[in-house]
Amino acid sequence: MSVVFVAASKLPTPFGVFTMHGFLDEATGKEHVALTMGDVANGEPVLGRLHSECLTGDALFSLRCDCGAQLEAALRAISGEGRGVLLYLRQEGRGIGLLNKIRAYELQDGGADTVEANERLGFSADQRDYAMCRPMLDHLGIREVKLMTNNPRKLKALETYGIRLAERVPLHSGLNPHNKHYLATKAGKLGHLLGNLHQAEDE
Repeated sequence: MSVVFVAASKLPTPFGVFTMHGFLDEATGKEHVALTMGDVANGEPVLGRLHSECLTGDALFSLRCDCGAQLEAALRAISGEGRGVLLYLRQEGRGIGLLNKIRAYELQDGGADTVEANERLGFSADQRDYAMCRPMLDHLGIREVKLMTNNPRKLKALETYGIRLAERVPLHSGLNPHNKHYLATKAGKLGHLLGNLHQAEDE
């Protein structure tokens, strides 16, 4: 794997001061970031999240997904524990890229769900790759993760790349009237473990 560390700096945020570590995947040219807080290299399991870039949700406050809410919830959880890591991975739109994501949104506006839209564009439902996580975590000295996720594919990815999973920490946040169908599709077609979804719909 051609992922190399480039530089690190402090990153003050509303949730606390993190250290931002920059990495370059020389094979793809993609730049990935790890945010850490506290001593993550002391051998104890680390609270962590693998968060794929979502410009619309993370930066533009879109309510079509739950990505921005999950990013904020994860950073708050790490800050609350005083120790943790968030890998911010540059694979927009579950790996199809920003412009294709907008094309998928257009299809969703016409009635397709998030999986059908990707497939109509010639992509699989989820094209993300997590191979870059192992060298990033190795550089940070992290051997075992308490992973904040609802996505079983991420759990499988940790196992595939030899990263020890201490536990799965559910991350249920961001349900709103604009993304109820999207979240239901993630649960029904992608197997996401959204234990609060139906309960929230009934309230």
